[in-house]
Amino acid sequence: MTDQPLPSLLDLTPFNAAYQADPHSVLDDLRGRCPAHRDDKSGSLVLTRYADVRAVVNNRELWRNPERAEAGATLQRHLVAQRPEGVPRTHVTSILTLDDPDHARIRQPLSQALYARVAKFRPALEALIDETLDRLPAEGEFDLMEGYCVPIPIDAIARILGVDPGRLTEFRAWSEGVIQSLNPLRTPEQTAHMEASGLALNAYFTQLMEERRTEPRDDLISDMVALQAGGADLDDGELCLNLQALLVGGNLTTTDLIGNTVRNLLLNPGELAKLRADPGIVGAVVEEALRFEPPVDITGRIVSGDIEAGGCPMHAGQAITVSLRAANRDPDVFEDPHAFNVSRKHKPHVAFGGGAHMCIGAPLARLETGVALVKLFERFPGLRLADPAATPAWRSLPFFRGMERLAVVG
Repeated sequence: MTDQPLPSLLDLTPFNAAYQADPHSVLDDLRGRCPAHRDDKSGSLVLTRYADVRAVVNNRELWRNPERAEAGATLQRHLVAQRPEGVPRTHVTSILTLDDPDHARIRQPLSQALYARVAKFRPALEALIDETLDRLPAEGEFDLMEGYCVPIPIDAIARILGVDPGRLTEFRAWSEGVIQSLNPLRTPEQTAHMEASGLALNAYFTQLMEERRTEPRDDLISDMVALQAGGADLDDGELCLNLQALLVGGNLTTTDLIGNTVRNLLLNPGELAKLRADPGIVGAVVEEALRFEPPVDITGRIVSGDIEAGGCPMHAGQAITVSLRAANRDPDVFEDPHAFNVSRKHKPHVAFGGGAHMCIGAPLARLETGVALVKLFERFPGLRLADPAATPAWRSLPFFRGMERLAVVG
């Protein structure tokens, strides 16, 4: 047993060089020594065992709203938006950190419309990905992140929403700006960029909603204003905010999922050979990728009453942070957890969280990643990493795992 001090939540971010290089060298040690760890720096109980994590994310009695956290829950209190007096919380935060009844009231019509769109999106997505592939060099070295993984999710959600193709460049720039809302340690400059991008997106979505009320089109915004007109109980401010959340929650994470999966397939040629031999297994490939190297590190809940979590008694207002990454490689659940094995017998991962707050964009992320993988390896049958031994260019955004660059040879 080591006598090293237990890591704080800040140590489970790219600010810790050891964690950025290999998160599981840190997480395996923490799970083995203290799977339910009270981190005084963040004021949170940190859970790393699969059983504990799954129990927390599936517990619909727990809260998400950080305003309900006790004063000592410093990470959650840091996330509380400073809002003017009298402004509803639903106008400053998305469903991500809302509790019922507001969470269910807003999520239900949004998920209804989004899932219907995703169900018929495959042909448009395939065309979009073919266009993206056509822009890549036919041979030689290129950055797969910039040329392929980044544009696909942004362009996909733009088409689903109904963004004017002539404004796609602006839309991409605004989308990149609002992604900073995911960074709890952002700089003042990043916050200013995020806020300006949010204002621009709000103005644009407001304009689109007004246009679609008079001239509906075949897009998600038309669906949402039709649901409003039919009695769905959400106002324009709530709709604008949650459309932004679709961008924030879907763009970066799906980009990272595609990039991480391609890299792991290229590092594991035997697993890639299985996909090449039978593209029909791509669903299993995506699920193993979500388990093995998910885009999101953590999620959290606020205790709503006296409970026990990870064997620890807790009371209302206390914060719980769960490591999705650690849970997905728990050796008590997954045999040989550090092996990337697309033939693995299915056991549910927790990459998308769970319960009432299961990631609303999960069906779209799975669809985009599956189609992107099959089409990429069809177009580039000899695709390889430019330097398999190179240290990956991991992004420094806390609590997320993805690469800034991925050099490949076509």
